[in-house]
Amino acid sequence: MTVPSELVTLAEIQAARELLAGVTRLTPVEPCRPLTAKLSGPAWLKCENLQRAGSFKVRGAYVRIARLSPEERRRGVVAASAGNHAQGVALAAGLLGIRSTVFMPVGAPLPKIAATKGYGARVEFAGATVDESLEAAHEFAERTGAVLIHPFDHPDIIAGQGTLGLEILEQVPDVRTIVTGMGGGGLISGLAVAVKAVRPDVRIVGVQAAGAASFPRSLRAGRPVRLESVATIADGIAVGRPGDLTFAHVGKLVDDVVTVTDEDISRALLMLLERGKTVVEPAGSVGVAALLAGAVEAETPAVAVLSGGNIDPMLMLRVIEHGLAAAGRYLAFTVRCGDRPGHLAKLLSYIAEQGANVVDVAHRRQDSRLQLGEVEIGLSVETRGAEHSDRLVHALRSAGYTVTFGV
Repeated sequence: MTVPSELVTLAEIQAARELLAGVTRLTPVEPCRPLTAKLSGPAWLKCENLQRAGSFKVRGAYVRIARLSPEERRRGVVAASAGNHAQGVALAAGLLGIRSTVFMPVGAPLPKIAATKGYGARVEFAGATVDESLEAAHEFAERTGAVLIHPFDHPDIIAGQGTLGLEILEQVPDVRTIVTGMGGGGLISGLAVAVKAVRPDVRIVGVQAAGAASFPRSLRAGRPVRLESVATIADGIAVGRPGDLTFAHVGKLVDDVVTVTDEDISRALLMLLERGKTVVEPAGSVGVAALLAGAVEAETPAVAVLSGGNIDPMLMLRVIEHGLAAAGRYLAFTVRCGDRPGHLAKLLSYIAEQGANVVDVAHRRQDSRLQLGEVEIGLSVETRGAEHSDRLVHALRSAGYTVTFGV
């Protein structure tokens, strides 16, 4: 596609907001006490995980599709997505009575697939990444005449996502820092246009997963650069190359781009579940992860955007366990001791006396590394945090047990 040289304007975002009236929800902003304590000042969460279809994506998708000509509408639309843009396009197309086809990566989360189909889209699978699915969507558009609804690199998409920025300014009028996740850059581009036009003093910070950090490399190169591979639990922002249009917006309007690890993301998800009673997907939590990890110098009041809540329950189980381990509250280790009756019961009783809860036990005798009459016991235990874990391990070693990590 030919990319306009001009950036999206505030007027275009305001027009998009009028178009979205009665379609999207005004999602709430909620105070976040853990972040407020971390930042020593007010911190808020913009809850786009409560948006229709579970993410901000419906904003841009509806604006783009609503502006199609009658002839384009007759040809239908096609999109590519790991899930959130897919649901946004399917919902928007359904509301407007337009046929939609969505290409998703093989292995896309089952709940996102089911929801996309539930909104009326036909789902096809192509490639292992969003970029590969996007190639298939381009080919489908050329072959059938369907209109490609790009996930981020189009002015209408950016304008629609920018309406979120207007809401933040109204809901937190004294905001000083806004932190949001970024994959291809559509959300942060629109948000930055809206916010900088009204409050140029507000700092805008984008966050990418370390395993899919295409923007930092591209910004250093001065042009969009494709990553050789992406690997992160944050599938919603696992994009290998910035868009040309979004790259121009980020380069001119975004103050900083930082990265977080999957461990940081897991900790943030756990905090949001435990303290915020909020279900957020990994990609939707990266702004919170950056603030908790100290990756962002944030002047308060600060707002972190929870951009989506469409998480696979099976992934949630793994993330919770990973988050507990990252926070020092889930410990896996092995202990060697004599293979005599009562030794296992004695070990488990000793762990209980230290206030830890045993989750899993594996008793192994057949290992060439073990001496005759020796047994290895793999244990997974819950503790109250890193200090408690350290005390437990120290107590076990002081009692004569050989402790090594990894079950």
